[in-house]
Amino acid sequence: MTASAIDPIVALEADALSQAIHGRQVACREVMQAYLSHIERFNPAVNALVSLRAADALLAEADSCDRDLARGHSRGWMHGMPQAIKDLAATAGLRTTLGSPLFAEQVPAHDAISVARMRASGAIIIGKSNVPEFGLGSQTYNSLFGTTTNAYDCTRVAGGSSGGAAAALAMRLLPVADGSDMMGSLRNPAAFNNVFGLRPSLGRVPYGPTPELFMQQLATEGPMGRSVTDVARLLSVQAGYDARAPLSLNDGGQDFAADLQRDLKGARIGWLGDYDGYLPMEPGVMALCEAALADFAELGCTVEPCQLGFDPARLWQCWLIHRHFLVHGNLAAAYADPAKRPLLNAQAQWEVQGGELLGAAALYQASLDRSAWYQAVGALFARYDYLLLPSAQVFPFDAAEAWPKEIAGQAMDTYHRWMEVVIGPTLAGLPSMSVPVGFNAAGLPMGLQIIGPAQADQAVLQLAYAHEQLTRWVARRPPPRLQQG
Repeated sequence: MTASAIDPIVALEADALSQAIHGRQVACREVMQAYLSHIERFNPAVNALVSLRAADALLAEADSCDRDLARGHSRGWMHGMPQAIKDLAATAGLRTTLGSPLFAEQVPAHDAISVARMRASGAIIIGKSNVPEFGLGSQTYNSLFGTTTNAYDCTRVAGGSSGGAAAALAMRLLPVADGSDMMGSLRNPAAFNNVFGLRPSLGRVPYGPTPELFMQQLATEGPMGRSVTDVARLLSVQAGYDARAPLSLNDGGQDFAADLQRDLKGARIGWLGDYDGYLPMEPGVMALCEAALADFAELGCTVEPCQLGFDPARLWQCWLIHRHFLVHGNLAAAYADPAKRPLLNAQAQWEVQGGELLGAAALYQASLDRSAWYQAVGALFARYDYLLLPSAQVFPFDAAEAWPKEIAGQAMDTYHRWMEVVIGPTLAGLPSMSVPVGFNAAGLPMGLQIIGPAQADQAVLQLAYAHEQLTRWVARRPPPRLQQG
């Protein structure tokens, strides 16, 4: 079997599938049948999708979508498209576990904002995509559903926390995928599975609803796809102001897929690399990313090495305090309960313990540091239109490991230190997109972050689109299991 021999419906990119559905070239029932068959065949290899709904209920919803189209009514871009929601986002009537035994049977009454928007656009929710417990760590495993493995090597990790989403997308189990990103959770798994993942600007996609509305939000929901157009289309569905999320941006209805083609001749790009040797990198990561710089030069961009202009150790300390603070606020009550504490994994307990040690002065200083970092990034964007960074510091590692304990001989002192390369865009609230840049000798993928100024999501998509047209990594290297059958 070759990749092109899989069902033509699941082989379609999401935007092409939407066009085929709306053009009545394929029925929504046919789409659902094709995906359910493909999921049954390939999901066991990666364990990406969980809490799957019954086929008869899904086919009935597909029939309803077909009846709507027969009457000339489209619900939106996602009309009749199967969608599995990341298991951190609330789904009305469908259990949302957060990857934790504490929430194994939780069934929300309401959708998260982004989920409601996808549903309103016509998506048929078929189940959830697997996550690490509470989304902590970039290795998708938990005690409820087990480990999600890499689309390119079943012995390796899929990344996380949107690991289930990325592996499902790469394996063609979904046409497009939603995820969320606090510490690279849309970017790292995209890099590890040879797909695209965009962390949008702060406020671009409303987060929640959540009890915490104002204080130093780090996480955001966002899109993943097998093409930049698909990412842009899903972002258009997810984005826009919601009164329940006061930090959300008021730009509802923007078509982020419009005008992706752009002349990039003369665009100025700064290559941050490994922060002048500060970030340890597994051999081969920098070589792939540096080779990709020639792609941007071929597009007419001016690419040059640049300095961070900020102490990276200060940035890391700022990150630790913000993360301890937010995770502690979320999980402190469970940690304090003797019956619940044993059900929290080691990462969750470590974060809560760190939060317990924080004082008001440390929090205020971290806020000052975050603001100073934003100003330093602003100085970089006075000189450059874009910044580039690797999406990860390691290639997909052994799925039996919780996290890499060292990189290039340097010990990792926390469960997430090996992903330090992604924290800059998060803390500055910048749009950052992981684009595929190739494979190492073992056939493992890697990605590169394209980072834009605040709220320049469209510009990031445009550069990513141009790079995609030049390189075509997703089409060139589908997962081997799809070729083997």
